[in-house]
Amino acid sequence: MLADMGTLVEAARQLVYTACELVEKGSREERSRFSAMCKYFATDVAMSVTTDAVQIMGGYGYMKDYPLERMMREAKLGQIVEGTNQVQRIVVARSLLGKV
Repeated sequence: MLADMGTLVEAARQLVYTACELVEKGSREERSRFSAMCKYFATDVAMSVTTDAVQIMGGYGYMKDYPLERMMREAKLGQIVEGTNQVQRIVVARSLLGKV
């Protein structure tokens, strides 16, 4: 479980780096597509990883004594704020279909 969590976090991090690079050098369409991919993938990974972390920690994961409780709330909020992840998926799909 920890190996999967670490791999997902690193994949999300690399997508963020790629999106940042495209913001500086890419076309408008690439910036839009990769920004949307980055937002929905990274926030989904954050939710998945915090859920798994709560499972690993057991009941302690829900206690306010540990930062995981706050991280899980913020991960869920990240999926909703600045355009829901479903809307971001639509942006990506439209961008991909426009290239076909």
